[in-house]
Amino acid sequence: MGKPLVIAVSGVKNSGKTTLIEAMLPLLAETGLRVAVIKHDGHCFDPDPPGTDTGRFMAAGATGTAIFDGKKFEVVKRQPVTEEFLIAQFPETDLILLEGFKYTPWPKLEVVRGEISQAPVSDPATLLALVTDLELSLPGIPTLPLREPKAAANLLLDYIQKERDHHA
Repeated sequence: MGKPLVIAVSGVKNSGKTTLIEAMLPLLAETGLRVAVIKHDGHCFDPDPPGTDTGRFMAAGATGTAIFDGKKFEVVKRQPVTEEFLIAQFPETDLILLEGFKYTPWPKLEVVRGEISQAPVSDPATLLALVTDLELSLPGIPTLPLREPKAAANLLLDYIQKERDHHA
């Protein structure tokens, strides 16, 4: 397909972004799509649990660590990084889902869960759809039910097909 498409799944903290991505992944994968996920953490995350060998190496001052088993690997480096750099690490994928990135120009699904927020916060020009349990609507933007990840996955599949057709 060429370069992977990049779509953000955005929303305020605890809105349900991870839950939506987790529910969509098998639905997207069963169509044959290769999907990677890049999560932005606004805080300082601990890449390796304390007490693990790689965690101990980082705590002792290593600039980076790597661990692998022949089928997968993980590299941790102390250096500034952008989502563009991380996107470039997944050239073999068809789709990259960014978790977070609500104030960026990436096309996005925005999750608005009534228990947490009442309105979208992203620029409407970047929205592919709202995924919500509220009676929300924005002109020209589909509203999808929060607890039906198949609807969101199908919207992404349609978007991917339109992008493929557009670039064919």
